[in-house]
Amino acid sequence: MIVKNLNFGTSAREQVFKGIEKLTNAVSSTLGASCKCVILEDAQGNPIITKDGVTVADSINLYNPVENIGATLLKEAARKTVREAGDGTTTATLLAYAILEEAYKLLDKTNARVLKEGILSGVEKVVKYLEKVSVSVSGNMIDQIATIATNNDPELGQLIGDAFRAVGETGVVIMEPSALGETGIEIVEGVEYDKGLLNPNLITDKDKGTCELIDPLVMIVDSKIDSIRQIQPVLEYVIKNKKSLFIIGELEPQVLSALVMNKIKGNIKINVLDPPAFGLRRKEILEDLALLTNSQIVNEDLGDDLNTIEVDYLGTCLKVTTDSNQTIMQVGGVSEEIKPIIDKIKKDLKKKNNPGVVIGLEQRLARLSAKVAIVKVGANSEVELKEKQDRVEDAICATKAAIKEGIVPGGGIALLNAAMNIEEENIGEEVLSKAILAPFKIILENGGLEQKTIPDTEGMGIDVVTGNMVHMIKEGIIDPLLVTKSALKNAASVASTIISTDCVINNVRVDESNR
Repeated sequence: MIVKNLNFGTSAREQVFKGIEKLTNAVSSTLGASCKCVILEDAQGNPIITKDGVTVADSINLYNPVENIGATLLKEAARKTVREAGDGTTTATLLAYAILEEAYKLLDKTNARVLKEGILSGVEKVVKYLEKVSVSVSGNMIDQIATIATNNDPELGQLIGDAFRAVGETGVVIMEPSALGETGIEIVEGVEYDKGLLNPNLITDKDKGTCELIDPLVMIVDSKIDSIRQIQPVLEYVIKNKKSLFIIGELEPQVLSALVMNKIKGNIKINVLDPPAFGLRRKEILEDLALLTNSQIVNEDLGDDLNTIEVDYLGTCLKVTTDSNQTIMQVGGVSEEIKPIIDKIKKDLKKKNNPGVVIGLEQRLARLSAKVAIVKVGANSEVELKEKQDRVEDAICATKAAIKEGIVPGGGIALLNAAMNIEEENIGEEVLSKAILAPFKIILENGGLEQKTIPDTEGMGIDVVTGNMVHMIKEGIIDPLLVTKSALKNAASVASTIISTDCVINNVRVDESNR
């Protein structure tokens, strides 16, 4: 039985907050154009230099268990922001800390529930303001967004901007380390499929948490595979010819378990993904993937027999990379058969359709256009490569988010302007208004600038590189709306939950220091 330790009231909150404060102090130095590096030690004792907030946060485990609970709660807000927007770890961490710092000053004077409700209502007002002032991405804004996300590296920023321009609005941009040690972009035919790993044991690259298959055979099945015997001839062929196999289809749990077990034993290289949505959309997606991979869909409803699947049904692709959320399939090229379908979709998009139809057509055009830009990252050392990859990955995600929902003034100015423009109706909203000034203050602090005056004109802010007062969007100092919104919402969610906490129960650790 695990022995528990209990902390109550002010003592519990203070210890949780201490852990949050430690994590925030470590992460906040990575915010802004003049941010600083953090050196951390990995599990093997190797030093890593990074400016990536999520890498810093993930490396922190505190000795005090209650403090560690606080740090872990904050890390969850940061991780959720990354999942939603691809960036914004540091902003989410800093905002959660600032909200708690302001709220704890008032807990003795007001009810925690009132504070929590006020903070959440304030978030709604700030989000509405941000959406109102957001601007659609156009021209060289892509370069500016990427440059800021790479911690003010204009060379990398332009490279990532070139990658997005090369594939257009329907393409996909991903990152890989360069075998030659040089940084550049490569355009390949490929498609994004929004299904992630079914089983962690299918992972082939533990550092990235991905499953990568080179030149796999592709099997697409639109009927449930009930028994391993149904695909035994295909498995035997794959193993005999030392090929890898990529399956899109619904498998019974025991079939998936058998395949995973064989993968663990080294008998087969395999990846399995669930089929897409139901109905006509499912049929459409599977047909598109079959066209791109030159596969034949196996469907018992149309007379196919799963027990007699032949190798001729299988297609091919150059590479398949799957992480926890999505899959990138690199294909050999778009066949002549696909081009008339693309032309028809483009004509249909010009017609007046409802938003749902337009989204469906755009998604199908993106699949069939099959464009993937790979940003190849090179460096002179492993330490430099890791730090550079972190920045490029953040920049790609931030640029995607900006293209999706638009941008707002950067440098913490969007949140500062929101604080000046929302009408505070309760004490919780007052707490939030003070807290959301934190990113602006920390960015100036990291830039070595004193906060003399708070800009009182919308969109105006301080360029920490030059120290001048400028119009942020015109100067290219911008943040993706999606990143700012996600960071604020997740920070407020975690902070408001911690505010209402009165008891913390942790496992008692055995002190092994004297052994």
